[in-house]
Amino acid sequence: MSQPRDDRQDDLFGPSLEKIINLRHPLVRLAAEMDWDFLAGRFDSVCRVGPGQPPLPTRLVAGLFVLKHMHNLSDEALCERWVENPYFQYFCGEVLPSTNCRSIARR
Repeated sequence: MSQPRDDRQDDLFGPSLEKIINLRHPLVRLAAEMDWDFLAGRFDSVCRVGPGQPPLPTRLVAGLFVLKHMHNLSDEALCERWVENPYFQYFCGEVLPSTNCRSIARR
């Protein structure tokens, strides 16, 4: 199972998501059951890094698609919910809380 990614410097003043969320929450439990490595292999076979295609982590992209489908959200609504919901962020592989949706696009 793929662990949440931590590609940012440690934030000395803020706790990790694991310290502020309920680890028995359904999205945390679902994240533990997901075969992220399988999804990475499937995505790698059809998604290539190239012009106009930022190299976003598979867990982030797949997690966003799953959440969007589960909750029937538009792109805009998904972004709004992702920013305000630490469980959405954890499910998508984040380690530290994020306060804006631009952090998704910057990766």
